[in-house]
Amino acid sequence: MSEVVALHQFRRSPEETALDGAGLESVGSGADVKLIIARSTDPRPAVEPAVFFDRREFNLILNLYARMVGMGEWRDYAIGHDRESCSFAVFRRSADGALYRIVKTPKLARKQGAFAIIAHGGRIVRRGKDLAVMLRFFEPKREATL
Repeated sequence: MSEVVALHQFRRSPEETALDGAGLESVGSGADVKLIIARSTDPRPAVEPAVFFDRREFNLILNLYARMVGMGEWRDYAIGHDRESCSFAVFRRSADGALYRIVKTPKLARKQGAFAIIAHGGRIVRRGKDLAVMLRFFEPKREATL
């Protein structure tokens, strides 16, 4: 809740000091100095928090990363975030561009799904609401035997 504080020097009657209009509350007991506090009724926070992966999501991603490093596919990773999204990028070599980026964008959760896997060229390979299902994209493909 944000507060606006103003310091006014003037004399007021006791009726005026009890409560002013428009949500202003008068605080203080001095005859010459009154502290006026205006409380905001806006329920939204002043600044929206940045987006991050939560513990469960980050565990899923790091488990996948550990398996792929063990297989020799991936060797490096990078994590980035801003106000609208966060991303986990994986690299075959640290000098190359990212092979894949796993991106979380909560604003798209109701439309297309909060998670996306983006390939090297910027092509969206998979999009969805459940990260565990999304990460199955990286599982080795099983051949059908007849």
